Order: sequence, then structure tokens, then C-alpha cells
Amino acid sequence: MKTRVEMDSLGEMEVPADAYYGIQTQRALCNFPVSGHRARPEFVRAYILIKKAAALTNLELGALDRDRGNAIVSAADEVLSELAGRYSDQFPVDVFQAGAGTSFNMNINEVLANRALEILGRDRGDYGFLSPNDHVNRAQSTNDTFPTASCIAVIFAADKLLDVLASLSEAFRAKAVEFSGIPKSGRTHLMDALPVTLGDEFGAYSAALLRASSRIEERRNDLLELPLGGTATGTGANTYPGYRELVISKLSELCKLPLRKATDSFEVLQSRSQFAAFSGALRELALELIRIANDLRLLNAGPTTGISEIELPAVQPGSSMMPGKYNPVMAECLDMIGFQIVGNDTAVALAAQAGQLELNVMTPVITSNILISITLLTNYLPVFQKRCVEGIKAHEDRCRAYLELNPILVTFLAPKIGYIKAAEIAKEVLDKKMPVKEVLIARGLLSKEEADELFRIEKLL
Repeated sequence: MKTRVEMDSLGEMEVPADAYYGIQTQRALCNFPVSGHRARPEFVRAYILIKKAAALTNLELGALDRDRGNAIVSAADEVLSELAGRYSDQFPVDVFQAGAGTSFNMNINEVLANRALEILGRDRGDYGFLSPNDHVNRAQSTNDTFPTASCIAVIFAADKLLDVLASLSEAFRAKAVEFSGIPKSGRTHLMDALPVTLGDEFGAYSAALLRASSRIEERRNDLLELPLGGTATGTGANTYPGYRELVISKLSELCKLPLRKATDSFEVLQSRSQFAAFSGALRELALELIRIANDLRLLNAGPTTGISEIELPAVQPGSSMMPGKYNPVMAECLDMIGFQIVGNDTAVALAAQAGQLELNVMTPVITSNILISITLLTNYLPVFQKRCVEGIKAHEDRCRAYLELNPILVTFLAPKIGYIKAAEIAKEVLDKKMPVKEVLIARGLLSKEEADELFRIEKLL
């Protein structure tokens, strides 16, 4: 492999000749061969938008000359347009890397610097003319750019997730309407309880997803407040007057987001509470999804020896040994995704409390875990909706049969005969395995007409 030699403050090192990244990226590849996981595309995109906004701002303020500044802007535009192509392998730094994300910031700086050098007719690595640190990174620090890129990337990803959640909630709502006329036994403590409709249960799933979605959106909006312009410790050192306001204004235009500067630039470098809160909202969603998936598995259980009030679509054979067996695999997969998100949130929580004094250096693992969680949900929930929720069928006869034998229906008679007497009847219903109204008629407590009226399903509901 052909190489070129670059130099940084630690000395010289060989870099692949055809790489746009440089010596500091190469050092990171040697230092952190950890997971093989690279930054998500939305994070790369967000970071390059920050570099473009900074270059435009420095140009306007006279902190960059026209040739270098315009070359950096052109390089940023080109990389943005070809992230999935020509530049897809130019951001190889592992997500587990140097604290604060210095390695990745320099990876971005080097790629843009080397492409800008080519645009200007210079060789890659000619940092004496255009430097990753002095020009691409001007008026910036990893400490303010990395969390800023994290905010923007999470917002970009969250917006896709919110669309997915709205669709899934509507799918459950459609099933609620479809099943609204199907009465069934409610269950509390997994035991027979007062009647509901199958539609009531599915409507509640829809509402739960909307509530979780609203929390995610609220936490997403908290991330619009950015640390950009605070540089290394929040003071804004090495920036021109007016830089902070102008760079955030330009970044807002590029991202098409109502971004705003931090109320306290020191606080947003020290604290990662907003990321922890967003991750917590993802955890809340995961817990609801796990609960819903487990309900679906339970209601589907059988088909001959379980509840079997609904039928989940059979999407693949369920056993390599037992012919004709089908399992609730889509709900099982959703459970596993939910468990992973809860684990990711634990990592985020530990990282969020691990900052010291002027900076939380654990932001890379925070960002990575949040983006992984969103990606899992955004990728899978549309599949779960199409291949599971939309194909759910109701076993109406089974629902009604269970309801007719439910001894807890005596609750509706309790105001007339009292709790203790009603409990005796419930025991008799269980012993004789007879519908409540038949026992009441046999005891002479109600006429057939009275029993039919009192226990008319529509009235009970």
C-alpha cells in the first residue's frame, strides 16, 4: 500500500496515500481498535454541517481568507453529497475513542482539509498551507463541536423515529376500531376481571405510544440549545466578536432547525443531562413496547392450550423439529430490541454522571448509544407494524366464550345482593363451570328476563 508521511505534535507517521484522513485519524485507528462500529451517517453529516457553518462565519468575520474559506466550504458540500459513496470509508474512527471525541473531530478536520487542498491544487497533507487545526477547526474545539454534532444528529434521527411512531400508533388505533365490537374478559393480576372490548385494549396501546412519542419530542426540543461557540471551556476563547451568534444562525439555516445558543455556555459543556433525559424517553418507549409485545404474545398464546383471543401473523416456521408450529417472532424481536435500549440507556446514564468540572468527556459513548437505540427502533418498528400489527386477527368466539364463563360478572349484582353473597355465587360459577346468569336463574335470584337484561354485554361495557 502506498503511503504518505504526515507530521503532528507527536512526530511523523505514515498514512495511506489515497486517504483523505490524516495522521491523527491514523493514530486513532492504532489506539482504538475496539468495536468496529463507526459513527452513524447522521452524526458525520451533522459534524460536516458544523464545519461548513464555521467556515462561512469565519469568512464573514474576516477570520479566514477567501481562498481557504471557500475551499473548505466546497469540500464540505462535496463530502455531504457523497457521504454514501466516495467518502463512505473516510471516517473510520471507532465510536469508542479518545475522551470528548477529539479523534473524530480531527478525522472530520483532516478529510475536509485534504479535499480543500486538492481543490486549491495542492497535495494532500500540505498542512503548512491549509491546516486541519488552524483553518478547518478555527474558532472551534472538540469540546463544543462534538456535543453540538450530537444534538443535531439526535434531532435528525428523532424526527424519523417520531414519524415511525405516529404510523405505528395509527395502526394500533385502526385495530382498535376494527375490534371495538368484540367483548372479552378483562384481566387484572392475570386473573379474570370486569369486561372490556378487544378494541379497548388496542386503543390503549395506541395511546401509550402517543404519550411516549410526546415525551421524545419534548426531549428532542431541549437539544436545540447548543454549546457551539463556547470552544474549549465555555469562554469562547479564540473566536472573533459575534462569532457565536453568527455561527449558530448559519448552522440553523443549513440544518433547517430553530437552533439557539446556550443560556449558559459553561453548563452545556459540563452537563449531559439533556442527552440523559432524551435517552430516558427512549427507555420509557422501550418499556411500553416490551409491555405491548408481551401482551400480544400472551393474547396469542395457544392456539389450543392458551388464551388465543387473537392470532398474530405466521411469518416463518416456528420450529426446526415440530411441524406446523408458528411463533410470535415479531413480538419476540421487539422485546429483544427493547431490552437493548434499556441497556443502552444505562450506559448513557453512567456516562452522563461521569463528567468532571468543565467538561463531560464521555459524550462519544452517550451519542453512540442514543443513535443506536433510535436506529433499532426506526429500522424495526415499520416492519413490526406491517408484518405483525396490521395482520392481527381476532378470535371473537373465544373472547365471548371466556366472557360468558367469567365469574367476576357477579360484580354487577353486588350492589343489589352485597359483596359476600356475590362472592359465594362467583365460587359456585367456578365450581359448576356455568355462566353467572344461569346460576342466578337456578337460585331464583333473577328471572331469565332480568338476567338477560342485567348481563347484556353492551350494557356491561
